[in-house]
Amino acid sequence: MAGSKFAYVKGFEIPDPLLPETFLVCRLDGHAFHRFSDQHDFVKPNDERALKLMDHVAKNLMSEYKDIVLGFGESDEFSFLLKKSTKLYNRRHAKILTTLTSYFTSCYVFLWSQYFPDTPLRYPPSFDGRIVVYPNERIIRDYFSWRQADTHINNLYNTVFWALVQQGKQSTTEAHATLKGTVSATKHEILHSRFGINYNHLNERFRKGSVIVREELSPDSSLTHTETTKTLADGCSDVEATNDPPVVKKKSTFKTMINILHCDIIGDEFWNARPYILSQ
Repeated sequence: MAGSKFAYVKGFEIPDPLLPETFLVCRLDGHAFHRFSDQHDFVKPNDERALKLMDHVAKNLMSEYKDIVLGFGESDEFSFLLKKSTKLYNRRHAKILTTLTSYFTSCYVFLWSQYFPDTPLRYPPSFDGRIVVYPNERIIRDYFSWRQADTHINNLYNTVFWALVQQGKQSTTEAHATLKGTVSATKHEILHSRFGINYNHLNERFRKGSVIVREELSPDSSLTHTETTKTLADGCSDVEATNDPPVVKKKSTFKTMINILHCDIIGDEFWNARPYILSQ
């Protein structure tokens, strides 16, 4: 109660505002998900159900928090870009981080049965998070390029590793030994020569991760929802749009739609087609 003799304890709270007019990236990562995936019998090397669940959760988060303009996910991790002009929770670090992390986690639990109808949760999953402040557009692009490059590196290794274990009948120790010190070309050759797998033909969701973007649409556009989705793909594959109607942004002449893409974000094409992502 304000004015009581106990109110002095509020003075121990330390202000934690994030630097204004800078980009904020919130990265959420599954806590001890190696164990979690084993306990819930995830398919190796990629469980498409689990990846689609993560995408759905990330899409829900972006629908709830309109200042998130871009998300990128791989495995049990998602990175979210908040526009540099955001005033969300007065840019209080702890408030933003804890709210986004808790909402993401609760959505994961809430949507679990939709993707794993025959696998009840054996224990609660959890996610940890961090917020990093970045000063300019170049570094933001480099950050997301880093995460997508990491997706490729990890997925190539895991694809070969599990092929050696599941088809090559090696132990996990032997498979790690086989791959120790190998370069990308060698991994591709092992997949092709020993298992008849062309890595470049695998699902782009696995190779490139998931890009969840808030697209800007002209309010007078005559395109249908489906036509809009296809038009906005810009070379990206496996486009998935929300089923919700476009949301009109306050004080804006544009509508927005959240799309899930599996495409390259290291090159210029994605960013040149969407200059508004980094200009807000």
